[in-house]
Amino acid sequence: MSRSKKKTPIIGITTAETEKKNKLEANRKLRRLNRTKIHKGDFDLLQLREISNVWGFDKDGKRYLKNPDRKDLMK
Repeated sequence: MSRSKKKTPIIGITTAETEKKNKLEANRKLRRLNRTKIHKGDFDLLQLREISNVWGFDKDGKRYLKNPDRKDLMK
């Protein structure tokens, strides 16, 4: 893997490595709220986009690099 590189030059906007913690918290919140709605008898379940905003996560989205350096394409 020493010579492997990304095929598409898309990177996160900020310096955060991952959004794993944000995704875990958002999905736990979704499951908890849907579980309480089901116990109350309301089967109109919530969607993930109604609960969390991806722009509030650590990376704030992604961007495409037009002229990437060799360093930007390294995995």
